[in-house]
Amino acid sequence: MYSTAATATAAAAAAKSLTRSLLCHRNPLCGVRSTAWALHFPEVQLHTTKPAMQVSQEDFEKAKDQLKFLKTDPGNEVKLKLYALFKQATQGPCNTPKPGMLDFINKAKWDAWNSLGTLPQESARQQYVNLVSSLVSSESSSQVKEIPPDSKSDYETLQVSTKDNITKLVLNRPKMKNAINVKMYEEIMEALEEAAKDDSVITVVTGSGDYYCSGNDLNNFANVSAGGIKEMADNGAVLLKNFVNHFIDFPKPLIAVVNGPAVGISVTILGLFDVVYSTDRATFHTPFSNLGQSPEGCSSYVFPKIMGLAKATEMLLFNKKLTAAEACSQGLVTEVFPDNTFQKEVWARLKAYASLPKNSLAISKQLLRSMDKKKLHEVNSQECECLKERWLSDECMNAVMSFLQKKSKL
Repeated sequence: MYSTAATATAAAAAAKSLTRSLLCHRNPLCGVRSTAWALHFPEVQLHTTKPAMQVSQEDFEKAKDQLKFLKTDPGNEVKLKLYALFKQATQGPCNTPKPGMLDFINKAKWDAWNSLGTLPQESARQQYVNLVSSLVSSESSSQVKEIPPDSKSDYETLQVSTKDNITKLVLNRPKMKNAINVKMYEEIMEALEEAAKDDSVITVVTGSGDYYCSGNDLNNFANVSAGGIKEMADNGAVLLKNFVNHFIDFPKPLIAVVNGPAVGISVTILGLFDVVYSTDRATFHTPFSNLGQSPEGCSSYVFPKIMGLAKATEMLLFNKKLTAAEACSQGLVTEVFPDNTFQKEVWARLKAYASLPKNSLAISKQLLRSMDKKKLHEVNSQECECLKERWLSDECMNAVMSFLQKKSKL
């Protein structure tokens, strides 16, 4: 996970008490139901252009109620802004002691509120109402989406469809750059299980929007269960091990269509795919040591085999970000295509692959992969144990906390 992965793609948990009813996700590292938001920072415009006007208390209360009906997580930057404006509007300038450094969630909220300085309460109410109004309007306009007729509708974080003998899994949190929360982990595993049994010949994984995947949702680290940090780490290791095992054991040809930047877990598991096609604007980044963590996704074994020990070390230990061309030259990517023709060229090729004899492809894959399968499971188990120790270390906690504090600046 971005334990490995996108622990570098998100930041600061937000406004829990204020927007509690916005979205409720299961915490990826503790397995318990809790209110949580992605720690990834989307590209969001916080300034509204609505003309300034007096707002009544009734308008303010109505705006509070409207938040409950938003279906899309607006991102932590917006939620921190909402929290700060609400506190400023109801209590005035920040008047509470600054939380300690280790309490990074409440510290992010305190920093957001304190940043408003002496903004008058009336102005805070106006900005709060305007911001909520812009969120509601934006969501309303985005509700009209074209959903493929062959798409399966029982997924929240994925678009899954089967057509022309191809089962396609689309990571579908584009506003969060497809950062993986626990729901997405669970749904990817479920979708792979279904794809393994359906009538399709090949299975394709790609991303929605500009990113392929920004890795793990940092909220995975922000909320600690009642059982404490150790329980969170134990549950996280189990989740990660199960997730990676699904890729190790997948019986059909598995193809990644990397449509944009890839980070963390979305990069490390590429070694378990059979073919990886990439747009030329994609990048591949595994910033483990930046976050006090260690490799996962069997990358500690597969990457040296693919690209050689020296190049794998540069990437996995020293956080080198590869361009698509570099990833291809080192064997991680099969072929790179110009971005403007990427989709057309790749999907034409995939349709040709999907016309090949299904059983022949599956048997051939098993012959190629079977000798390594036991070793991959052993490596996966070892990596998860190492990560569990890393998650419990002061070094990792300090690195993640430092990252969250850096990203929480509004």
